[in-house]
Amino acid sequence: MVINLRLRYFNQKNFGNRGMALESDINLSNEYYLNNNIAVIYKKPTPIQVTKVEYPSRSHTTIKEGFYKSPSTTDYNGIYKGKYIDFEAKETNSKTSFPLNNMHHHQIEHIGRILEHGGIGFIIIRFNLLNETFLIKGRDFIDYIKNNDRKSIPYDYIKTKGYLVKEKYNPRVDYIEIVDKIIKEESYNG
Repeated sequence: MVINLRLRYFNQKNFGNRGMALESDINLSNEYYLNNNIAVIYKKPTPIQVTKVEYPSRSHTTIKEGFYKSPSTTDYNGIYKGKYIDFEAKETNSKTSFPLNNMHHHQIEHIGRILEHGGIGFIIIRFNLLNETFLIKGRDFIDYIKNNDRKSIPYDYIKTKGYLVKEKYNPRVDYIEIVDKIIKEESYNG
């Protein structure tokens, strides 16, 4: 089943889903983690208020209008080895930096709150043109923003402070391998 989903995604000629490849890979990885009893991580739904619905027939209901009720926080959350995990996933076509306008202020504050309460918060950033995906700890991400006036985070900073995420057949984006390293570092330094 997972194989068919991946093949269907890559065989599409429609480019309407550009920017969704990382999310698709993470969703497949999360499915693998869940099916193998490794972690329970889910994509958070975006809170939407539906204002207009049409019922042309009993079997076909169409949402015609709606709006975002409140800003969403981050993309994913769940639990792994008794630790709460919360993270955002972003893609960029830049080869030199990650533009900070890709992140909303409330998302950065949310990650800070997760860290304050002992959770594990991070950002997964894929550099599409370099075919590289990094996990950067929430603390390093926030520290960079606090200490710099730049409108982007240089690739070199992410490469130095972040962790290169291995892409595999299954799980496609093995970020849990890096979360294990973070847990070891925090328990060693704590």
